[in-house]
Amino acid sequence: MVLDIDGTISGRSNEISEPVKQAIQAVQAQGIQVALATGRMFRSAMRFHRCIGSQLPLLAYNGAWIQDPFTGEMHQHLPVAPALAQQLLDDLELPELIDRLGIHFYIGDRLYVRQITAITENYAQRSGIEPIAVGDLRSIVDKHPTKVLALSREVSLIEKLLSHLQQRYAASELYLTQSTINFLEATHPHANKGSAVRYLSEQILGLEAKNVMAVGDNFNDAQMLQYAGTSIAMGNAPTALQELADWVAPSVEEDGVAVAIEKFLL
Repeated sequence: MVLDIDGTISGRSNEISEPVKQAIQAVQAQGIQVALATGRMFRSAMRFHRCIGSQLPLLAYNGAWIQDPFTGEMHQHLPVAPALAQQLLDDLELPELIDRLGIHFYIGDRLYVRQITAITENYAQRSGIEPIAVGDLRSIVDKHPTKVLALSREVSLIEKLLSHLQQRYAASELYLTQSTINFLEATHPHANKGSAVRYLSEQILGLEAKNVMAVGDNFNDAQMLQYAGTSIAMGNAPTALQELADWVAPSVEEDGVAVAIEKFLL
């Protein structure tokens, strides 16, 4: 079983509820392994990995970073090409966007920003990460960022930018998605949760898609839901994602993952 974190096992509290935790432990006790696939940084996702007692590699940055927390082995790291990261900066750091948009670069599992704004502080508090202000992100663009994140309080701005960038860049250049209504994420074209779950299942565990159940709540979960033999969308997921799934669980605030586990696995 593969679970997303935010909006799936963790809601407003930024913690895993006791019913969800107990359901995950119950399914693990039956010999079913549980993995996490998240847009979060590896270091930000680790506390959730520890909380559920997962024994599997952690799929971070939407699958661009797959690492075994126990051995430190890096199974996969697919960074954004520096030239494309530079182009993204040109697209996102327009004068009319400077005060409306935050841009995050993730390099070596650390967060780099132009300057620390209120929106970055809110992000850092929830993720438990200390951002590093560098002034000009172009000074580090050659260090191969794992992910580029644009975030804004203006939902319509994120939607407009995503549509524009998806027309500007081919799918063979960048994987562009939304992990929340406020986050636009850009990664290597082969880095998405579907490819990562396939890699974990088939290359590491020797399983087939029919043996996999995946649960998610947003557009960056679409590919893993399409891959999994059993796909569950959360009740708080966008309608378009729910339509991809085999079944729709209650919302994250209603412990939907616990309900899904009880229905399909226990």
